[in-house]
Amino acid sequence: MESAMTDWAGFQNYWVDAWQRYVLSLDTLRQRANIHREQAAKAVPNVLHFQAELVHDGRTLERPVNYALVRIIPPDDVPTDPAKAPIIVVDPRAGHGPGIGGMKKDSQIGMALAEGRPCYFVGFLPKPMPGQTIEDVCRAEAVFVADVAARHPEAEGKPVIIGNCQAGWQIMMMAAMRPDLPGPIMLAGSPLSYWAGVRGKNPMRYLGGVLGGTWLTALAGDLGNGIFDGANLVANFESLNPANTYWTKGYNVYSKIDTEVERFLDFETWWGSPVLLNAQEMQWIADNLFVGNKLATGQLRTSDGVRIDLRNIRSPIIVFCSWGDNITPPQQALDWILDLYDDGGEIVTSGQTIVYTMHHSIGHLGIFVSGKVATKEHGEFVSCMDMIDALPPGLYEAVITEVNEDTANPDLVHGRYLFRLEARTLDHIRAIGGNDAADERRFATAARVSEINRGLYETFAAPMLRGRVPEPVAETVRAAHPNRLRFAMFGDENPFMQPIKGLAELVRANRQPVHADNPWLAAERMTSDWITACLQASGEVRDAVTEATFLATYGSPLLQALVGLGPQQPVLRHVERDLTREAAVEHLKTRLEHRFTIGHMPEAVLRSLVYIRLPEGVIDERGFTALKMVRAAQPPAQRISLARFKELLREQFLLVCLDEERAIETLPRLLGDDAAQHKTGLDVLHRVLGATGVESEEGKRRLARIEALFDVKPKQKHLETTEAAHD
Repeated sequence: MESAMTDWAGFQNYWVDAWQRYVLSLDTLRQRANIHREQAAKAVPNVLHFQAELVHDGRTLERPVNYALVRIIPPDDVPTDPAKAPIIVVDPRAGHGPGIGGMKKDSQIGMALAEGRPCYFVGFLPKPMPGQTIEDVCRAEAVFVADVAARHPEAEGKPVIIGNCQAGWQIMMMAAMRPDLPGPIMLAGSPLSYWAGVRGKNPMRYLGGVLGGTWLTALAGDLGNGIFDGANLVANFESLNPANTYWTKGYNVYSKIDTEVERFLDFETWWGSPVLLNAQEMQWIADNLFVGNKLATGQLRTSDGVRIDLRNIRSPIIVFCSWGDNITPPQQALDWILDLYDDGGEIVTSGQTIVYTMHHSIGHLGIFVSGKVATKEHGEFVSCMDMIDALPPGLYEAVITEVNEDTANPDLVHGRYLFRLEARTLDHIRAIGGNDAADERRFATAARVSEINRGLYETFAAPMLRGRVPEPVAETVRAAHPNRLRFAMFGDENPFMQPIKGLAELVRANRQPVHADNPWLAAERMTSDWITACLQASGEVRDAVTEATFLATYGSPLLQALVGLGPQQPVLRHVERDLTREAAVEHLKTRLEHRFTIGHMPEAVLRSLVYIRLPEGVIDERGFTALKMVRAAQPPAQRISLARFKELLREQFLLVCLDEERAIETLPRLLGDDAAQHKTGLDVLHRVLGATGVESEEGKRRLARIEALFDVKPKQKHLETTEAAHD
């Protein structure tokens, strides 16, 4: 090694390569700056990979917003099926510009088109409309969803909505306000329970408390002349990982300058285009969500006094989160379920279907951007969306495994992965970790301190600042934000950058990359690893200090008492009771009491399937594929619509859950006396069950019982006696 390090030729080759990479890196930053300037000059900047046409401009609504609905124009070789429910991808307005959901061919939009589904996109303009509020945006999104549904009257299902990050909680609010509109809702990296997390891993949730609450948000809005700069949100995101922000991302481009430039520029086109929010929009988000945590606990109300209760949502809810996500950890993505329900039975009786999956490592942005995630998780969810839409109510975890030679009936599997849903309980959510009662009290104390500090600011400081910052000054301050300046400073307007373009062209024409085993290159990489480790360690120390400061400050009994949280004062975490909802549940049970003997062969087959599969707690896409094949083989006049199929399956599931024995004892009443129909129904049952097999002994016992009922002619007198006993 020593002789290699003293080799003059190797040293010379390394420094030629290092210098060339430096020049090419500068040219990459120059290109990035020029792209940043071009994006800022566009009226409707976005990073969509697909062509689109405007459907509805939110600025024309009665309560105008800077959002718009566009139709994605599918490529000529990708036809769409009008019978399939359309998909709407909604991008997050969390600092960055729109388009991340369709930035690549392998993306959420790309997967939707590949499945033959009509696809729409909801994006936004860089500047908000005057007076625009979060509620206005939610109402606009409801209009957009209604527009899409009206454009697809032949679709077998309501529009499917994919909400990324911030867009997820916004869509959930919309769905709670208008539960009649959406079909399945997929939340990708979306936080709904903002205090949740585990110690030592989720430092961002402490930020509001450490800063003394949301008064700084109000100050930023006032200094911006009523506008909050989204670049501040981007800066907060980047501060979570100083190693990546200040070294790794840049070094990755420098070290792979011959292959990494295009990917880097594509991503930075989106990353470097921060948008603006009205100050009141950002203040509402900070007060009610980030610090107040009022969404999942049902403490939010619309301007006309209607409570936003997530239990109102009737559509299936799909939660996609990741253990590698430090912005929206699994606890923040899932603990809203614990805020709403005491046990899994409440989910069933409320008629809600919740599906979740947790990636083992992907980061926050990777949930929306990664092509691997798009082709696997997003691809599977899109392809199995009809199956999810037809699910009986309850809590499920999606398990996605690769198809191999041991997979039975692989011809019934769509693509390379098998999609399976396994029934879960609330204990599975609790097992991922979360706050204890003392932690909840700390966060509640921080929320009250925030209210006090915000009140002090509004009383004494805001009158001196609000409306007194000229717009040119505010615009100049925004332009000088570090997250904008670091882009602009490398542009062609900088006279020191003007020679770089020509120099880079000369370097490309005479590129001399160093050999991979050069010892000086190895030393460079070791140095990079050391810098990365140091920055990571500094970030970990900062996070530990932040957490300790928060816990000690807001865990103080004195401070808790001063803000009105004495030892006996309860902390509201669980959503309040709703007597109207409870009455509706009782009404449903009463109605079901008279549905045990209502129906014919379709109801009998579905009830039997539910009864046999219930102990196993697993729903497999192969069985659903078999059901669809049976349905497709029926004459059109006899074919049950998909909407009717969903109704029948849910009703039969609820009947089995309500009284399992009664559901099976009354099954012969549905079968009738036609032996041929008995055989047809049993054949369908065997075909669907055979797609995955019946593995458990209990499942086999139940199958044998059902087979006996299908084979025996019902005895009317016995049935009447059974019903009379139950009545």
